[in-house]
Amino acid sequence: MGLSMGTAELWVDRWERQQRRYAIDREERFTVIADVVEHVTEGQDRPLIVDLGCGPGSLAACLADRLPHAEVVAVDMDPVLLELARTHHASAARYVDTVIGEDGWTEALALDRPLDAAVSTTALHYFPQDTLRQTYTQLAALLRPGGALINGDHLPPDCTAPAALAAHVGNRRAERQQACSGEDWESWWTAVADESELAASLAERRRRHSALNGSLNGGDNGLTLSDHAELLCQAGFAHAFPVWQFGHSCVLVAIR
Repeated sequence: MGLSMGTAELWVDRWERQQRRYAIDREERFTVIADVVEHVTEGQDRPLIVDLGCGPGSLAACLADRLPHAEVVAVDMDPVLLELARTHHASAARYVDTVIGEDGWTEALALDRPLDAAVSTTALHYFPQDTLRQTYTQLAALLRPGGALINGDHLPPDCTAPAALAAHVGNRRAERQQACSGEDWESWWTAVADESELAASLAERRRRHSALNGSLNGGDNGLTLSDHAELLCQAGFAHAFPVWQFGHSCVLVAIR
């Protein structure tokens, strides 16, 4: 039995609500990312965009709505979230099941031309620094000159006092958002584990999780906004700068 549209819609809707607990002004962040992509792809007949860590396809769908003439390649390693994306947002993107940063992941994208933009949201802060450096270098090689990486993520300031204040402001905002959303990350996964239509994907997820010693979702790498900017410049990007920020929630743009 495959995944029905009704079931996919139910779980994606619940995913969206629980994600608002962690991503401050999530819809606004998506809008800003789409604004930047729209700007850097202006004049391109068929922009090519990759979405890194696409989850159930939320950002890919946002980009497809904004730029219907674009080709979006959405990448993730989680079979449950990919199945939800392929069912609920089937026309938004071409979905690729691969582990970003591992050997061969760029070949798995099967790109036929340079990228115009790469986007990500709340995914890259999990990467160990060496893996992130390598991934940034690979993305710089895939992007055309003038293309951009746009990353919406948790990127704290460098200094202790500003970081503490930014965290406080962000946490207060998050608390107000959480009052409107009952489910969190752990309870969503606990609930979806009982969904019979996702049984095969859940079993595959558990197998991969076990093979990775439980590191399907690792801890925060602790890198600051400036750390990311420095790594991006070392990787071959000409400029790296934030265009939107609330607390630790930031949209960082790197121009190739």
